[in-house]
Amino acid sequence: MTDRIGEGTHEFEPHHDAVGDRLNWLRAGVLGANDGLISTAGIVIGVAAATGEPSAILTAGIAGLTAGAVSMALGEYVSVSTQRDTEIALIAKEKAELKDMPDDEFAELVGIYRNKGLSEETAQQVAVELTAHDPLQAHLDAELGIDEQNLTSPMAAALSSAVSFALGAAIPILASLVSVQRIATIVIAVLIGLALTGYVSARLGDADARRATARVVVGGLIAMAVTYAVGKLLGTAGIA
Repeated sequence: MTDRIGEGTHEFEPHHDAVGDRLNWLRAGVLGANDGLISTAGIVIGVAAATGEPSAILTAGIAGLTAGAVSMALGEYVSVSTQRDTEIALIAKEKAELKDMPDDEFAELVGIYRNKGLSEETAQQVAVELTAHDPLQAHLDAELGIDEQNLTSPMAAALSSAVSFALGAAIPILASLVSVQRIATIVIAVLIGLALTGYVSARLGDADARRATARVVVGGLIAMAVTYAVGKLLGTAGIA
């Protein structure tokens, strides 16, 4: 027997919201790599279909990687900055309410736990103990699901997004350096990468791995087929 809950047989089992946050970041990273794979593969295959010039293919691939990584980073930075600003505003609002009307806020906290299924007496006791420990965090957690000490980081989100996109984009670029059966090599490399990202994202979300993997692989095949057809058409027409 142990004296505290969480020790003993479950000592090393994580019980914290940060675990869910890490999984969300990992899932976002996997999806970023998936975007890098498909978009850059489309570029290099389209250019390869239009012209067999290795330098043109490599240049297009690197340009696609750079533009995509920067775009992903900026988009993620703006999005997460907006989310963080909203969280900060909500925290300030909650602080003001706790200062100006503590009794109403306490009653609201009791009501939240009562609505979750606790009896009036138990809800009162939970609210009392949580308020005694940290009234602000008690309300932020119960009402808004916010942890004041663990706010989202725009820079971390931007960096994670850019790096994951670049890693995915590197696969078709490296495959394009193969001189023999270049397009086939790119397709095979990209499909392997897509299968891996599809499987990992499915496992993170406890979804059917076979269905998720098949979905992303088929989508990638369609994207590469379309860009190959466009590149071939432009090359044949003499535009490229």
